Amino acid sequence: MYQLTAVGPVPSVSDWNDAFTGLHGASRVAVADRTAPWTGRLDCQHSQSYAIALCTGGQQTVTRTSRHIGSDPRDTYELLVPLAGTAWVEQGPASGEIAPRAMALCSIDRPMAFAHNADLRSISLIVPGREVLARSPAVSREPQLFSGASGLGRVIRTMVTALQEEREQLSEVTFDLACERLLDLVCLAAEGAVDSAPSGQRATIEADIRRYVRRHAGDDGLDVAGIARALGWSTRYIQQVLREAGTTSRDLIRRERLLLARTRLSSPGWAGQSIAGIAHACGFGSHASFSTAFRQEFGMTPREARHGALPPSAAGQAPGGVK
Repeated sequence: MYQLTAVGPVPSVSDWNDAFTGLHGASRVAVADRTAPWTGRLDCQHSQSYAIALCTGGQQTVTRTSRHIGSDPRDTYELLVPLAGTAWVEQGPASGEIAPRAMALCSIDRPMAFAHNADLRSISLIVPGREVLARSPAVSREPQLFSGASGLGRVIRTMVTALQEEREQLSEVTFDLACERLLDLVCLAAEGAVDSAPSGQRATIEADIRRYVRRHAGDDGLDVAGIARALGWSTRYIQQVLREAGTTSRDLIRRERLLLARTRLSSPGWAGQSIAGIAHACGFGSHASFSTAFRQEFGMTPREARHGALPPSAAGQAPGGVK
């Protein structure tokens, strides 16, 4: 049946839970105060195959476990498009924060967690799993986080917003056709076409990547997904730019952390810190692995570097050669 469902502010969280899980599947919905009136709204248009929903307000954490999936399988994927506020999504090894410049495509039939504050305003496009698999087996195998800031990603975000706004003006046939065309673009974007930037721009993006890694080399958990989110590009494109530059995100992060450690080992300001402490502060989890990597990179041990084995020019150089 093709219909519009609107759920306004409701008197209890349990009423909201029924509406939310009816659309997204059985889940555990946790809120700060279950006795307080719920302020969220849910406006949904759905056909036999596709659905699009606008969700606003209400702080919550939603967890969908294997038990929920077993009792209520959906065989659907959900494209989450934030319009305002920020949400956090985790599925398998992938997790990330998504804001209005980013989008996430997740399988509803894999365990996942989703959380947001009361300021979130977002659109969800719900599509059949079989349609995702038919278009891109690679995309169907894992969650996808990609940028909606520019290029194809921005086109998708604009189309999703327009579809939600105009949904009542469309017949079921035209609604499904619009959703199918959108899904074509989503799969294309998730495979990396969103990053078809001119080759001349890649040098600028590479410089941005290196600058970001250099500034955040000591951050715990720095990885390619975090770099991509911070710069507004997809993980795939970041990897592509670095590959063409002859490196990888892992090697670049390791290199910048070693340069940072070398500078700190020769700095009077870090003289009171142990070598193990410097290693940890530079993002290395193991003193032994740090020492091995340091020797491979610079041909000396961290202890030798600390005791003045570095030439004066190198000892005074900032990470990455930047003053």
